Amino acid sequence: MNATPRAEHEDHPDHRALAGGTARAGVFGLSDGLVTNVSLIIGFAASGVGSDVVRLAGVASAVAGAVSMAAGEWVSVKAQNDLVQREMALELRELKHNASAETSELAGIYRSHGMSPAQAAASAAEVMRDPERAVMVHAREEFGLDPAHLPNPVSVAITSLVSFLIGALLPVVPWMVDGGNGARVASIAIGVVTAALAGGTIARQSERPILFGGVRQVLILLLAVGVTYAIGSVVGINVS
Repeated sequence: MNATPRAEHEDHPDHRALAGGTARAGVFGLSDGLVTNVSLIIGFAASGVGSDVVRLAGVASAVAGAVSMAAGEWVSVKAQNDLVQREMALELRELKHNASAETSELAGIYRSHGMSPAQAAASAAEVMRDPERAVMVHAREEFGLDPAHLPNPVSVAITSLVSFLIGALLPVVPWMVDGGNGARVASIAIGVVTAALAGGTIARQSERPILFGGVRQVLILLLAVGVTYAIGSVVGINVS
C-alpha cells in the first residue's frame, strides 16, 4: 500500500518543511530590516542631524520597508502560484489529449533515473491511469514543482512584515532613550550581535560552519554601515 504524502513526511520528522516559503521570508526579512536600518540610522547620524530626526527616520524606514517587503512578497508568491496553476492546467490538457506521448515522455524520465526500460514503461503506464495523479508527477519530474506544497502568499507576506519590523526596529531602540555617540555605538552593537546570531542560526540550520555564517553576516552589515556613514558625512559637510 502506497504511503500518503503526509505519512511520508511523518516518517522523516528531522526534515524541515521548507517548501512553504515562510522560512526564507523570515530570514530575509530580519536580515534586510537590520542591515537597512542600521545603515540608515548611522548615515543620518553621521550627517549631524538631531537625535529626533534619526529616530523618526528609523521608525519611518522600518514601517515603510516592512509594508513594501510584505507587499512585494505577496505579489511575487501569488504570481508564482498562478503560473504554476496555469502550467498544471496546460499539462493536464496535454495528458488527456496526447496520453501516449506523455506516457513515453514519463517513461524516458524514469529511464534517466536508472529504471530498466520495462520497469520504466510499466511505472509510467501505472501513473498515467489517473490523470490527476499523473499531472502531479509530471509537474515534479519535468518542472521540479510540487503543486501540493505551494507557498501561501498571505503567510509569507505576514512573516516578511513581522521579521522586517523586528530587524529594523532593534537598532532604533537606543535612539528612544539617548542620542549622540552612545546611541550610534549601541545601534551598531545591536546590529552586529543580531547579525551574528542570525547568520549563525542560518548556518546551523543548513549544517554549515556557524562561525563562518555569523562572520559573513556581520561583514555585510559593517560594509553597508561604512558606506552610508561616508555618504552621511559628505552630505552633512556639504549642507553645512
